Amino acid sequence: MPDCRTWIGIVAITCVVGLPTGALNAEDWPQWRGVDRDAVWRDTGLVERFPDGGLVVKWRVPVRGGFAGPAVADGRVFVLDYQETPGSRTMDGHERLVVLDEETGAQLWTQEWPAAYRNIHVKFAIGPRATPTVHGDRVYILGAAGTLSCFDTETGDLIWRVDTVDDYSVTVPVFGVSQSPLVEGDHLIVLLGGEPDAMVVAFDTATGAEAWRAIETTSEPGYSSPIVITAGGVRQLIVWHAAAVTSLDPATGDIWWQYDFPVASGLTIGTPVRSGRYLLVTQVENGGLMLALNPDRPAARLLWEGVNLSRTDRPPQGATLSTPVVAGDAIYGLSSYGEFRGVDAVTGARLWSTDRLTPHERWANSYLVRNGDRWFVINETGELVMARFNPAGYEEIDRTLLLEPTTQTRGGASGRWDDRAVLWAHPAFANRHVIARNDAEVVRLSLAADDYQ
Repeated sequence: MPDCRTWIGIVAITCVVGLPTGALNAEDWPQWRGVDRDAVWRDTGLVERFPDGGLVVKWRVPVRGGFAGPAVADGRVFVLDYQETPGSRTMDGHERLVVLDEETGAQLWTQEWPAAYRNIHVKFAIGPRATPTVHGDRVYILGAAGTLSCFDTETGDLIWRVDTVDDYSVTVPVFGVSQSPLVEGDHLIVLLGGEPDAMVVAFDTATGAEAWRAIETTSEPGYSSPIVITAGGVRQLIVWHAAAVTSLDPATGDIWWQYDFPVASGLTIGTPVRSGRYLLVTQVENGGLMLALNPDRPAARLLWEGVNLSRTDRPPQGATLSTPVVAGDAIYGLSSYGEFRGVDAVTGARLWSTDRLTPHERWANSYLVRNGDRWFVINETGELVMARFNPAGYEEIDRTLLLEPTTQTRGGASGRWDDRAVLWAHPAFANRHVIARNDAEVVRLSLAADDYQ
């Protein structure tokens, strides 16, 4: 496969057809999994197939290491990275926020702060995990070592900062603090795992002062980012931590309901998925948990649960790193063994499976983003796949190389570390472009049909 650097400026007419006439829609990607944290991208005027020569590269900019995907808002791209201090024996270094012009890639400003990665597993001490959250003229950053910061998006000035390790007795988990902060009204809500009663904390967005705290910390916080939904006539903050799935009132922190769902080793990684009445979380040991939301009041009941204590491939939907999607009455997603599956949302029964999407590897990962009646899927080998899913099966439309994977954090079929590189940072889909990063660069590529005519 050709190196993606040879694709700069290539314009391919064949195999690229724009969407029908009509008003074009374009939107930013201001936080983890897009505008509503649901991995839905509403842009129109996009390619129907990928050009033979690959996507047009608008710009590429060098960056340091990191798992955190970029955020895009108001003409700016926000990227987090990390640089270990040369000669450090305790894995001390600096995290950095780099802000680029969306159209040109020119650097607008940077900010960096000390970050000690000594408590993070050495194979994963590469950089920040949590995607920046942009809201209005503020950007909120949660670093892998627990530093929570708020910056002015235009000037880069630090507005406020909280050291969650010192102030909330947060224990940095073995794979680093990974939960992207969530803005709801005047609150910045973070799943922290603070001791003794601050599993979740809401901060005033303007000042950083604590607004409320909730849930006794009896387990690890895990790595899952919270979401807010409207269900049962109220706003519900959904947090998935290593002891339970909990619904809270985002204004007060009061608990609406809770379903106990203990997860070994704190490996709650995927984001809760809400679609209609369904609320889903998936995990390799426990297989998956599907709840039905009550339409009349804030409550939920169990539809099914797939227990998998032996870590076999038995559960219908056993993702670890990848967040599935729910469409209609079906679930589509990647198991932790690399098998892509369709699952009945009502019963949890498997409808179909395929090995075509990504290599069949342990701890496989992919990111799914819906656009109209199709999905853009980023697999860990750095490919961008265009596909459709339905209860009858998997239909692949096209695929192309998005970005070379560089992260060496896992083993292949042999079980050894460093067997091959992976791409584990979620790209941003914004304004008819995709912006992706690895441990060496961030790149903006066009998905606009007009760029290929």
